[in-house]
Amino acid sequence: MLKPRWVSTMLTGGALLLGISGLTACATKTYVGEEVAKSSASTDKRINEVESQVEATQTRVKQHDTKLAELDNATRQALERAQQAGKLAEGKFVYALVLSDDAAKFPVNKHELSKEAEEQLMAFAERLKGENKNVYLEIQGHTDATGDDAYNLRLGEQRAEAVRRYLNKQGVALNRMSTISYGPNEPVESNKTKEGRAKNRRVVVIVLA
Repeated sequence: MLKPRWVSTMLTGGALLLGISGLTACATKTYVGEEVAKSSASTDKRINEVESQVEATQTRVKQHDTKLAELDNATRQALERAQQAGKLAEGKFVYALVLSDDAAKFPVNKHELSKEAEEQLMAFAERLKGENKNVYLEIQGHTDATGDDAYNLRLGEQRAEAVRRYLNKQGVALNRMSTISYGPNEPVESNKTKEGRAKNRRVVVIVLA
């Protein structure tokens, strides 16, 4: 018995529709699978990037802590004070200039700058200008242990202020500098010898960035 042509056409059309439907379903599953894979890869990449950033930050913190541990007490305190005052961009110690009796000649009970001290400070100011860095200076005055503590604290401050004023004359802005006196409390040598006391009579300029 022959089937009418329209029946054959319908059957053929139905088969084609089923085939197309099957292909569409397969294509959809493939597309979804690819998108999921892409999304997963993108997420993994972002996670790896965040982990790398965290590791880099931890490394910088460890390096910073290590450098802090290597600094002397007065320098660590200077860095902490500058950070608390919001004076630093990077929060790090750069270097220090030490003016002591060996070169700068701070005689007993005196705070005036010698010619040698002025020459050192002039060269120091020129270095700052040449480097053109946005640095912050803490100028620390120190004395030997001769005399009482109150007097030595005042003398240390006078020595630090003398340095600050001279640097300002050389073009260093006053708001980029602060002074503090340690008096006899941070000796670098024994105060029992003349040589030790001479080294303790000093001004230290801490350069921070």
